[in-house]
Amino acid sequence: MLDTLDLNLSLEKEPYQSQIEDLMSQLRSLQNACWQHNLPVTVVLEGWAAAGKGALVKKMTNYMDPRGFAVLPIFAISSHEEKYPLLWRFWHKLPPRGSIGFFYHSWYTHVLEDRLFEKVSAADVPMIMREINGFERQLVDDGMAIAKFWIHLSRKELKKRLKKSASDELEAWRVRPEDWQQEKRYDEYTALAEEMLIYTSTGPAPWVLVEGNCQRWARVKVLSQLVATIVEALDKRKIKLPAQDIPPQKELLPTEPDFLAKVDLSLKLEPEEYKERLRNAQLELRKLQLKIHQHNLPVLMLFEGWDAAGKGGAIKRLTDILDPRSYKVNAFAAPTQEENKYHYLWRFSRHLPGQGTIGIYDRSWYGRVLVERIEGFASEIEWRRSYQEINEFEAQLTRKGYVLLKFWLHISQDEQLARFETRKNNMFKEYKLTDEDWRNRDKWSLYYVGVNQAIARTSTPSAPWSIVPANDKYYARVFVIETVINAIKAALD
Repeated sequence: MLDTLDLNLSLEKEPYQSQIEDLMSQLRSLQNACWQHNLPVTVVLEGWAAAGKGALVKKMTNYMDPRGFAVLPIFAISSHEEKYPLLWRFWHKLPPRGSIGFFYHSWYTHVLEDRLFEKVSAADVPMIMREINGFERQLVDDGMAIAKFWIHLSRKELKKRLKKSASDELEAWRVRPEDWQQEKRYDEYTALAEEMLIYTSTGPAPWVLVEGNCQRWARVKVLSQLVATIVEALDKRKIKLPAQDIPPQKELLPTEPDFLAKVDLSLKLEPEEYKERLRNAQLELRKLQLKIHQHNLPVLMLFEGWDAAGKGGAIKRLTDILDPRSYKVNAFAAPTQEENKYHYLWRFSRHLPGQGTIGIYDRSWYGRVLVERIEGFASEIEWRRSYQEINEFEAQLTRKGYVLLKFWLHISQDEQLARFETRKNNMFKEYKLTDEDWRNRDKWSLYYVGVNQAIARTSTPSAPWSIVPANDKYYARVFVIETVINAIKAALD
């Protein structure tokens, strides 16, 4: 692949000046169009050291409105970032809708330079590439345009540029020991780059190979392809049908096994047994919290369930005895205006617990296939593809070593009504009962089918669902905390 590039291609100064001015004018105009059409654009610049990536970024951004772009240089992973999944730090840097993000190096560092210097094992590379391909596909499906460039140099040109930079007192600091290693191990690095380009050039996010020996040629080719990518993405938006208000679903036909019907809601605990088992479990969990810290084990618990099913009570008993310095509860409501500028998983990825800590989510990304689906906030295409996206996201967590627990707190319709009435008549609890709760209750049958389908499609060996019999709050609370204890013990063992 790379050896077929004609690195002798060049461009004279006069035609270069004419073309570059025209391309930059187009890019400036397209930046406005991206803002008007809420199109996010990610530009990935990879290639050899001294390939001119920095100068290229500077050239492009000099013409652009600084309010609509961000340049994102990617440095070596920090000790803090190592506590999270591989792609975690990149989720946070993604451009919002209407903006352009320039990644000067990117997630590909993990399968290229890190691999060359044996910071990543060869055995892990195929899985990392699959995660990257899934990550990029999700972003493109969500409406992002991605342009990826590999700027290639001959070994002779690479050595010449490194020597020139090293002899310039203003540029010498940029030349790293790793850059000289690229030149020294040129053939090995080329082979790694070839493999990366082959396995990560996909339909949603193909690579553009750039002949980089002539910087003028490289700049014109990158800009031409970037302009073409943005124009194509904008054209696709124009041919789509105009957005319409989607009416809430009126009927969902059962298509899965009825997992909820198999739950024995008669299970209960007497007060004395409840107190004893809860106290013992809380003490056990407190001891495990220390081991979680000592073994750098990340724990994430997701709580979903019917309104008034007791999620808050279960979370309260779970955390009562824990050290608050190493756990955090995040309650998620409807996405904010800022959160809507990103992929729906973005807001959840921001709050993931790091290694050695516990994270608890009151509601989670499953809102995509439940409330957003039922209420029409997500299109059918969006919620149908989200099952795969969720499974991929959770697989990244469990491969990183997360203990991932997913709870659905299940109660009967009669029990829910009784709890609603109790809240309505209790001045200290009436704030918990909203008009939305009553509306959701009217759609019980829709949510019932939606929950069964979500469980069927996203209960995996590494991230299974636990359906909690919650008609009896005592039983539900003990069930949850004992399930958490067993999962943590299994992970530690």
